[in-house]
Amino acid sequence: MSQTITTELLGEHPLLSSINTSAELSTAWIRSGDGLVGFGVYKKLEVKGADRFKEARTWWSAEVANFSIHNNVHGSGTGPILFTSFAFDENQPSVLIIPLIVVGQKNGKSWITWIGDNSQPDISQLKNAAISGEITFNSGSISEDRWRSQVATAISAIKADKLEKVVLARDITAQSNNQIDARQLIKRLEIEYPSTWLFLVDGLVGATPELLVRLGKSLVTSRVLAGTIRKTGDEDRDLALAASLAKSSKDLEEHEYAVRSVADALAPFCSSTNVPESPFVLHLSNVMHLATDVTGVLNDSAKPTDIFTLISELHPSAAVCGTPTDKAKDLIKALEEMNRGRYAGPVGWIDVHGDGEIAIALRCGQLSQDKKTIQIFAGCGIVAGSDPEKEYAESQAKLMPMRTALETL
Repeated sequence: MSQTITTELLGEHPLLSSINTSAELSTAWIRSGDGLVGFGVYKKLEVKGADRFKEARTWWSAEVANFSIHNNVHGSGTGPILFTSFAFDENQPSVLIIPLIVVGQKNGKSWITWIGDNSQPDISQLKNAAISGEITFNSGSISEDRWRSQVATAISAIKADKLEKVVLARDITAQSNNQIDARQLIKRLEIEYPSTWLFLVDGLVGATPELLVRLGKSLVTSRVLAGTIRKTGDEDRDLALAASLAKSSKDLEEHEYAVRSVADALAPFCSSTNVPESPFVLHLSNVMHLATDVTGVLNDSAKPTDIFTLISELHPSAAVCGTPTDKAKDLIKALEEMNRGRYAGPVGWIDVHGDGEIAIALRCGQLSQDKKTIQIFAGCGIVAGSDPEKEYAESQAKLMPMRTALETL
């Protein structure tokens, strides 16, 4: 028996206001006020292993085949939506969620999609978000000194020509005496980082500046970030720092590895690709990154490429793993001494047409089951020219978005 899915236009309804509704917030994807917010869970699946992307595709296709869709809005992101959050490591569980209700907004147009034969849900009843308690921060899986030592070990391996680049991550934990409210975290992050992709999937919440892949009507886009410098808050000084970042041989080398890995992964599936010769400097409120937008047009073949295929080919990119991939993975396992979980994995949404947006889960944290603890992460790209002390300072800057959001709850 098919399941009814209905999508209708909403009136004036700012997307961010919907996250305060009394319904259970299960998923979110927001950028500059537009995006998708999901409530409740219609179905959820965990997948892991080498075939996890294929399993995800098969499951979503079977669910879509069982839907009786009545979409009065049309366009990318309308109708039933699958939210995905894949683990960095294939052997860790990845999460797929189909929400009961999805509220969407794009270019001033709002819509609502719901599952079931009921009339349109009433999302106008707002409630005050829960107040989180006092936050205390604790050390992570390894000490700060040990992490710096591990970075030094990685640099030695690179200089010995064992690999070209590796991304090493570290974590810290934050604890509250009350439940940490993901809705409030998203609202805080949106204020400070509106140009990032805000996300929430099964307790993984954050604000990432890096888009793994966007697919819409055969056009593919990937925003690659690698090479970072911390902002000072002084406008003139930051402009000078941006100029130095754009000329830094160490950062340009790190960036080149990341761009090359994405361009090489996309090339077999595209009739044409565009890779800018030089990166631009992306300014966020706390850091600046070297950034490149790689674009392409999918081949017009008898067997169309879908977004699951692109995710499987792009992950893990050199921006979150290293080069060569297998050697970088092995070094990460040897040195990090922590479970990344779904940090640095693909996160985003996919619609029934196979269009979607998938980012890399950076600048994020994983809420515990009781929501009183959150593990937050930061990673740094290590190359031959890296310095452990500078990499530690960069990791501190990358932890700031989540730290600040938690401190101001």
